[in-house]
Amino acid sequence: MKPATLRRLHRWLGLVFSLSILMSTVSGVMHTVMTRTQPPPPQARPSGGALDPSSITYSVAEAIATMGADAREVRAVNVRSIGGEPWYQIYTAKGSARYLSARDAHEDPSKDVIYASEIASAFLGGAVVEKTDYLNTFNREYLNIFRILPVYRFDSADGRGTRVYVSTTTGSVTRHTDNRRQFEADFFSNFHKLAFIPNKVVRDCVLVGLTAATALVAVAGVALFFATRPRRVSIKKR
Repeated sequence: MKPATLRRLHRWLGLVFSLSILMSTVSGVMHTVMTRTQPPPPQARPSGGALDPSSITYSVAEAIATMGADAREVRAVNVRSIGGEPWYQIYTAKGSARYLSARDAHEDPSKDVIYASEIASAFLGGAVVEKTDYLNTFNREYLNIFRILPVYRFDSADGRGTRVYVSTTTGSVTRHTDNRRQFEADFFSNFHKLAFIPNKVVRDCVLVGLTAATALVAVAGVALFFATRPRRVSIKKR
C-alpha cells in the first residue's frame, strides 16, 4: 500500500473511531469519580428484630411435617424474625420459600414481602418504604454484577429517590442507590458499555467492532510511521 493511501486511511479511520476512544476515556474518568462517590456494596448482616427462642413452640421437624409432599423436598431452613414473631423460612426443590410459623406451624405466603420490607426499612434507619418492583431478571439499574435474584425493590419518599433492592434469601440489601448515584452509574454504563443499545447481541457486536477498529487505527499508525520515515542515503567513498 502506498504511503499516501495509508496516511489517508489512518486519518479517516482515526476521525471516525475517535469518538469511541473519547467515550472510553471520559467513562474512565467517571469510573475514578465513582470510586469516591458510590458506596461499597451493602454488607450482609443479620436482619429482623430480636428473636426470642422461647417463643418457638414447634420444632423444625413438626413444622415440615405439615407441608405434605413438599416435606420430602426440603433443601434449607432458616429461622426469621418477622413482625416480632419467629417464622421458618423453608426452601424446597421448587426453589421459592415457604413461611411456616414457629409457634403453630400455620403457613402465610405474605410473609416474604413483609420480611423484605422490614429489611429495607431497617437498612434505611426505620424509614417508611414502598414496594415498587419484584425482579426475577436483571435490568438496566439492577445489573448482573449484583448477582443475586430474585429481589424486591423498595423506594423511600425522601426526595432523593432513594431505593434499595432486597433479597429475602440472604436476608439483606443487595443494592442501595438514589437519583444522583444512579445518574453517575448510567453515565458510566452508557459511555463505557454502550448500555443505551437495548439489544445485548447488537451491543456486543458494536463494542467488538469499535474495539477492533481502534486496534486497526493503531496498527495503521505504526505502519505509517515505518512507511514514511526518512531513508538514509549511503555515501560511498571514492
